[in-house]
Amino acid sequence: MPHQQLVWDVALEIDPATGVFAYREVIVTMMRQMGKTVTVFGAELDRCIMWPEPQRVLYSAQTGTEGRKKLLEDQWPLLRDSPLRSTVTKVHQSSGNERLSFRTGSILSVSTKSEESGHGFTVDMGVIDEAWKDEDHHREQSMVPAMNTRPWAQLWICSTQGTDKSTYLNQKTEVGREAAASGRDTGIAYFEWSIPPEADIEDPEVWWRYMPALGWTIQPSAVAHALETMDETEWRRAYGNQRTTLETEQVIPQVLWEMVCGPTVEVDRNRPVWLGCDVLPDRSAAALVASDGIAAELIDHRPGTTWVVPRLVELVGRWQCDVVVDGGGPAASLVPDLLAAGVPVTVLSGPEFVTACATLYDAIADSTVKVRTCEPLNVAVEGLAKRPIGDRFVWSRAASATDITPLVALTLAYDRATHAVTAPAAFYSFG
Repeated sequence: MPHQQLVWDVALEIDPATGVFAYREVIVTMMRQMGKTVTVFGAELDRCIMWPEPQRVLYSAQTGTEGRKKLLEDQWPLLRDSPLRSTVTKVHQSSGNERLSFRTGSILSVSTKSEESGHGFTVDMGVIDEAWKDEDHHREQSMVPAMNTRPWAQLWICSTQGTDKSTYLNQKTEVGREAAASGRDTGIAYFEWSIPPEADIEDPEVWWRYMPALGWTIQPSAVAHALETMDETEWRRAYGNQRTTLETEQVIPQVLWEMVCGPTVEVDRNRPVWLGCDVLPDRSAAALVASDGIAAELIDHRPGTTWVVPRLVELVGRWQCDVVVDGGGPAASLVPDLLAAGVPVTVLSGPEFVTACATLYDAIADSTVKVRTCEPLNVAVEGLAKRPIGDRFVWSRAASATDITPLVALTLAYDRATHAVTAPAAFYSFG
């Protein structure tokens, strides 16, 4: 596509004064589905196939797992199914050693973001993909020192714009825009395709003006459908390549949350019902939520914790149901008192809580859970933050901007209710 050719033509310009590449750093930021993968892969293959001496190309995503997936599931199939397949001598797929070896002696391998991953060998071309996910310079620090002795080395930084939290990409964007505005023709080559924040995103003429691959890899109907179904903030980031703010970007998009909430939602008393219990880290509040695996509703949410055990004793005695808490959370301290009071308690392990968070998120995204509308749950969703656990996540009590005990309790109750196999013996009502 024309914009891809533009990137290659400019990024690979030779500086007549030095006889090597004019640009040591190439920054490319564009909307999703605009051909970024092929743009980067084309530059990588030029190194690995066309150069007279062996080249070392190091590709990185935010994690090693994401990088391996990108190389083996996205980039390699493009090459495998093309006439250039014969240029590859071996595809290495063993964990930690994923790479493509070429007849020229060049290697395209995967890096992680760890600071040590690029040490011990030289790098001719380093790629930092999906840079919006980085909050530090670790990936760059792992590559640049390994490029210092290579006069033709280039660092490619590629991404769609992120949020205020994307400190690495935001800094690169500001530097790149300044370089472009000043007319610099050495050092940094900066390319950006984005819709101006003031433009009317509902106007197809705006899409045609600013989306470089519209009509090529993506059609207007797909853009229109995304605008109708996605949260506007996420659409602006993904399809407008606009930086979004932390204040407007929610872990659970507001449009998805509103789709599962309703004032008349009721838990089915004839199904197995579980009570989720959670407590704030400073023990200033606690919440109880009931779920039957389909519907959920907040039962109690009050300051302090002294009321929790008596309330659960009362509810379990009346409803003949079980209680679930996060074993790694503050509510775990209530378990001995609950057991002493005869309350059946299930304590989720760390991995089980990780799964429970993912289960609820998927249920909200797929609209397979229904929640009775209430202000404490709405507030919890608005201020919710998550904490990464490897390639997964859990809700973060410490990082969230609001009291999320109602949502954590909902997560626990919904998870256990979806795994329940027997119904409570008694017929009960909430109150």
